[in-house]
Amino acid sequence: MSSSKILLGFVAGAAVGALAGILFAPDKGTATRKKIAGKAGDFSDSIKTSFNDFVDDLKHTYSKAKDEAEDLGEEARVSFNTMKADAKNSLS
Repeated sequence: MSSSKILLGFVAGAAVGALAGILFAPDKGTATRKKIAGKAGDFSDSIKTSFNDFVDDLKHTYSKAKDEAEDLGEEARVSFNTMKADAKNSLS
């Protein structure tokens, strides 16, 4: 399963759970509003954390792909130069 689907499922589940908990709470309006503000802050923090983890994973994947591409390019250059030298030697 992809990271974006897991993140989306986590966000949706957290939102539904928080909303259900608030709506069925037997507290006064003032207490409920304080709870909503607290849950919103917690929810915001969890989304920021999840997003930062996603960005870190993306940076790592990009860096790894870049390094592999550079290695592949270097191997191709070495191989080309070796073949070029072999061709020169065979013609000499």
